[in-house]
Amino acid sequence: MGASAIEFRLRMVINAAIIILGFWAPWIETWHIGHRIPLLGWLALELSRTGIASFTVATPLLLIIATLIAAKGALFRVWGTAYLGAGTVNSFNMVAGKVMADGPYRYMRNPLYIGLWCMVIAAAFLMPAGGAAFAVILIGIFAVRLTLGEEAFLTARLGEPYLAYMRAVPRFIPRLRGAPAPTGAKPHWLRAMLAELTPIGILIAIVVFSRNYDLELAGRIILVFFGASLVVRALMPGVKINSAK
Repeated sequence: MGASAIEFRLRMVINAAIIILGFWAPWIETWHIGHRIPLLGWLALELSRTGIASFTVATPLLLIIATLIAAKGALFRVWGTAYLGAGTVNSFNMVAGKVMADGPYRYMRNPLYIGLWCMVIAAAFLMPAGGAAFAVILIGIFAVRLTLGEEAFLTARLGEPYLAYMRAVPRFIPRLRGAPAPTGAKPHWLRAMLAELTPIGILIAIVVFSRNYDLELAGRIILVFFGASLVVRALMPGVKINSAK
């Protein structure tokens, strides 16, 4: 079932609340469920315990994986926003114009939600294991609900052109062959990078953590970039975009 209009309007607050709860994981102290050890450390210990890889090998390997996932999340978020437009991405309401089939939208219909999920998976390596599972699962479910809600809205507003786009382009898994021809939309990279400071901050935090294993510093970096993104989004002028994903 698709998300309601109020869920879409509050999507940034809901996503932020889920991520904060993932880091906080209050059930660990309250109900003694799980341990306050980062998912990265827990996975490294499990790989070491089962004999798959030693702890000293597993830890940097997992950090490389987390970094690659964070980079993928930042790439999809910035790339998608550059073409869709920061005004549409930041809008409190669903926006429908012409069908967007440029940039990443030629290969998948929802690069922003894939980017969001990758961003949360990467951040989850720094969360307690229980909080990581909580955040990744709930963000995934919420992203699917938002997707279904947007598809229903755009189908009702755009009709057959959007239905044809849905038939040609997969929802989440990229498909390179058979992509529709680009329409010539121009990306706005600087505006997109300013609008997507949070995934960039998570990528930087994981890179910094891989150098000094300072979880508190990594958390501060994420908070600083998240706070900066809120300021930028508030100050960034709205842009009327005549396109829809």
